Amino acid sequence: MSPPAPVVKDSSMLKQKEMISGNYRRLETAAADGRKVVSTFVPGNLNELIMCFDVLNNLPEINAIQNGLRKKTGGYIMEAEKRGQSEDVCTYVKADLGMIAKGNIGPDGQKLPDPDLLLLSYTGCFTFMKWFELLRDHYGCETAMLHVPYQGDGRITANMIAYVVRQLREEVIPKLERLSGVKFDIDRLRENLARSARAEDDFVWVLETAKLRPSPIDAYFGGVYYIGPIFTAFRGTADAEDYYRLLRAEIAERIAAGQGPVTPAGDMPAERYRLVVEGPPNWTSFRDFWKMFYEDGAVVVASTYTKVGGLYDQGFRHDPAHPLESLAEYCLGCYTNRNLPARIDLIEQYMNDYQADGLLINSIKSCNSFSAGQLLVLREIERRTGKPAAFVESDLVDPRYFSPANIKNRLESYFQMIEQRRAGAAPARAA
Repeated sequence: MSPPAPVVKDSSMLKQKEMISGNYRRLETAAADGRKVVSTFVPGNLNELIMCFDVLNNLPEINAIQNGLRKKTGGYIMEAEKRGQSEDVCTYVKADLGMIAKGNIGPDGQKLPDPDLLLLSYTGCFTFMKWFELLRDHYGCETAMLHVPYQGDGRITANMIAYVVRQLREEVIPKLERLSGVKFDIDRLRENLARSARAEDDFVWVLETAKLRPSPIDAYFGGVYYIGPIFTAFRGTADAEDYYRLLRAEIAERIAAGQGPVTPAGDMPAERYRLVVEGPPNWTSFRDFWKMFYEDGAVVVASTYTKVGGLYDQGFRHDPAHPLESLAEYCLGCYTNRNLPARIDLIEQYMNDYQADGLLINSIKSCNSFSAGQLLVLREIERRTGKPAAFVESDLVDPRYFSPANIKNRLESYFQMIEQRRAGAAPARAA
């Protein structure tokens, strides 16, 4: 039997790969090129503002994810634990600290530069603050802390926006000016924000195609590729605009052809189950995890993880007419900065709008910002929608906490539950 033909990558996939590789190349030559480096996180990141000062953006989360996909994080995590980090600490943190301890060699095999500034936009994850404290102790560099009020009452107020804007004016922008030697130009920021908004329009169009039957995309496994440029070091660039324009055209072709999502094995042949997924994916066994879904015809039509860097599908756009206020609203509105009732409301909306058969929660061992309250989420969504919900358990980038047999068994039981519910039976709750 001849081997299967290799899957042909779409133009958008090739472009994104080159964008990521190009950013790592720029980081690796930053010192030789005389460029400064800012380290920041994905939720609430200020990429459009950072770009105004000609500095480079390095994201520790993305380094951990990229290393996880390359199966490098297991050794880094063990190194961090040898140096005193607890087993319960976020594995992104331990993967980053272990990588630094072993020479700070990045995912592509080249040394990453030390940051000149740590820029933290706090958006609901307390671990980020402790992570940057450890990095500050290690590097001894300057830190800019943008305190973003938590949406405890489930809404953004004018006072919250004004509070964040004042910090941008008085804390963040002056430090970026001193670091770079570049004077802040608000018109340059407006141009970056306008590019962001155009890319966000195309991105939302892509996400909302999952309302179709069959869905032409998988909004969780495929979605983590779609969010890459708009959540990281590319939002506000012409490259990001081009990427989402390409992606939109490719998805439009799939819709016209009546095709389902692209998977690592090629086109998915049939859609049997439509799911909403809560929680991040497992990165060290990402393709194995995805395979368990597409082999059984399960398509994720909406997910919460693809909203950690912004809920654009809820109407937010970066607004060049109100540049600093827009950045503030963006930081305030990230998924991890929303309270539990607001998260449940959002999941219920996805269940209804995308005609999902059920909710699946991937409970991440070391991620408190997602896992806290997930049992309540499960029960409340079942109560509100009448659709079945279930748990699987894994971790972000720690291979020790991915059990293929256990996850496969739970998924098969869950799909059976959906079938029983469709047939009008009263199934028992999934494990």
